[in-house]
Amino acid sequence: MSILHSFYSWGQVFVVLLSTVFFTLFGTQNWKIMALLWALVPFFNIFYFSQVPIAALPGAESGFSIKDLFKNRLFWVFFLLMACAGASEQAMAQWASAFAEAGLQVSKTIGDLAGPCAFAIAMGITRALYGKFSEKMPLSRFMTISGVLCVISYLLASLSPNPVLALVGCSLCGFSVGIMWPGTLSLASKRIPFGGTAMFAFLALAGDLGCATGPALVGNISDAFQSNLKVGLLFAICFPVLLLLGLFLLRAFRRKEAGK
Repeated sequence: MSILHSFYSWGQVFVVLLSTVFFTLFGTQNWKIMALLWALVPFFNIFYFSQVPIAALPGAESGFSIKDLFKNRLFWVFFLLMACAGASEQAMAQWASAFAEAGLQVSKTIGDLAGPCAFAIAMGITRALYGKFSEKMPLSRFMTISGVLCVISYLLASLSPNPVLALVGCSLCGFSVGIMWPGTLSLASKRIPFGGTAMFAFLALAGDLGCATGPALVGNISDAFQSNLKVGLLFAICFPVLLLLGLFLLRAFRRKEAGK
């Protein structure tokens, strides 16, 4: 799961690099043309996906109904984890370029490379490394360490007076959030084995809600403080903190179940 999700990160790096080259050659005023060119990717995916065989999930036929799923308290913990994973990732990723430009006083070209591109590379490295060494590190423990590291990265990015160190915090955030999304899906499949397709659909929805909420919170808070992006990022620390709370609840439920 982790290695599979690493290709999302490599795709993000690819998009940032090619978009940066386009803007350098043709200027940002032609962004609509670039958007049309990138629209070719999902267009061709229509035909690629039509040829992909879809395997049935084991036990999907006997999976929980939506009503039963909503009654399962573990599901709501995983829903929280997915929302926080998406928010922790995108709250930094979506503002990384503007953060680099404002902090280092550099051009958009350098800002894109130092911000979102570095973030995506760090995230992809984490996913690839965990995929290779996952047997040596329990997933729940690795996610907890990642959550703590994410808190530190947000603090470094928002409170450091040195713009270079603040940018290091941005890249460190990419390294810390890499396991959160695929890790939550893997834990959910183990703890709720009969969740079925509906569970993964709602967890994906939770992740997308987080992806929308995180950047929106940073933007709105920053606007309220005279476009101070560091203040917005400081408020976004609530997402990795809530993720750590969710992991704590998972451990508490497991200990309670083991004591029965």
